[in-house]
Amino acid sequence: MTQTYQHYIANDWHSSQALIEVYNPANAQLLARIPQASDAQVDQAIEAARKAQKAWALTPAIERAGHLRRIASKVREHAERLARVITQEQGKVPALALVEVHFTADYLDYMAEWARRLEGEILTSDRVGEHIFLQRKPLGVVAGILPWNFPFFLIARKMAPALVTGNTIVIKPSEETPINCFEFARLVAETDLPSGVFNVVGGTGAVAGHALTRHPGIDLISFTGSVATGSRIMAAAAPNITKLNLELGGKAPAIVLADADLALAVRAITASRVINTGQVCNCAERVYVERKVADAFIQQLSTAMAATRYGDPSRQGDLDMGPLINQAGLDKVAQMVRTASDQGAQIITGGAVADLGAGFHYQPTVLAGCTAQMEIMRKEIFGPVLPVQIVDSLEQAIALANDSEYGLTSSLYTRNLSAALKASRELDFGETYVNRENFEAMQGFHAGTRKSGIGGADGKHGLYEYTHTHVVYLQE
Repeated sequence: MTQTYQHYIANDWHSSQALIEVYNPANAQLLARIPQASDAQVDQAIEAARKAQKAWALTPAIERAGHLRRIASKVREHAERLARVITQEQGKVPALALVEVHFTADYLDYMAEWARRLEGEILTSDRVGEHIFLQRKPLGVVAGILPWNFPFFLIARKMAPALVTGNTIVIKPSEETPINCFEFARLVAETDLPSGVFNVVGGTGAVAGHALTRHPGIDLISFTGSVATGSRIMAAAAPNITKLNLELGGKAPAIVLADADLALAVRAITASRVINTGQVCNCAERVYVERKVADAFIQQLSTAMAATRYGDPSRQGDLDMGPLINQAGLDKVAQMVRTASDQGAQIITGGAVADLGAGFHYQPTVLAGCTAQMEIMRKEIFGPVLPVQIVDSLEQAIALANDSEYGLTSSLYTRNLSAALKASRELDFGETYVNRENFEAMQGFHAGTRKSGIGGADGKHGLYEYTHTHVVYLQE
């Protein structure tokens, strides 16, 4: 019998008459049904979070951290089962799904470590006998709106910094991949986390998401997803002047210079494209290679991409990638490759929908002969496709890389320290990876420029996104 989930509000379960069906993108099998929250249920969740927030903020930070650690322990205890859920509903290969689960537990523990490191400042006054104190305080109630590509980790990325700094939270998972979040809520329900601190409502972005983002009871909206949805969230939040934290799209350039270790560059760029079937905001999305090594690089890259093992990861464990998330995603990738071919790009390998009988599978693809004006070099692909453009210098590569509406991540492959420092100085992106794959660290700061978002996540700077400052002027 197909599982039907319920909202998790104030440490209790609440059903909805309207339900959403969730399917396995690799084989189109029905997995579960989740509730579609009404406006009244969203109100109820926010009210529960607001009711709990003051007492939670007064709880010593080290005690709040203890709750995160106990949840992390629960996640590790159920890691294999949670990874299978992620594989089934998102199409992630089992090894990567398990990495996501363990990284989520590690992230909860990492953010818990900040409990004794939350700091204010003492500022020098211009007045005799005056003391100026800058304190950091929780914002209040956070709305965490999750994407479908790393759905389990993003629960922790939004929940952990919110809770350790004294906020409460209402999470809305993507309707594409909600099961793992409701399973996470079941684990939370087995701990002693106080009522209303953590809540989950199901539903679509147009209904439940919109109700959250326009609600006057929300103090911060933390969203990960597309630029188009981010723009709509900004509009919905504007009447209430709600603080926003948005991680949006990316079009990460990878620059390969003539002196690069080509084998390393091929391995890292392939890994940065194939991971999660190319459905990652910081994936390598376009390649600029110096002319001197272009032929050799393209040949090696095409060989590596053609060797990628793909299929249904819920039935075959030793795969490099699974399906795209849905039909719309598959259609978009196929259309972008057709358009690039019509504009003169050469398909070196792949270039077609994979006929595996069911699911949303696309062949790993390399496109050569690309130019800066092509859509494939300017718009986010979000699929296993690598377009390559030949350049004549690092300066040209940097100029082309920066000529984008996105500014999340970038990468460079070179043995020249001066070139690495020049690129680090001149690339206008939130992150630059040198001679390694595109994957951030939890102690870093994952943030972008331009349309890639507002604010960021991870580390000290991501933690403080969930606080506001309060300056006290104390005259003796």
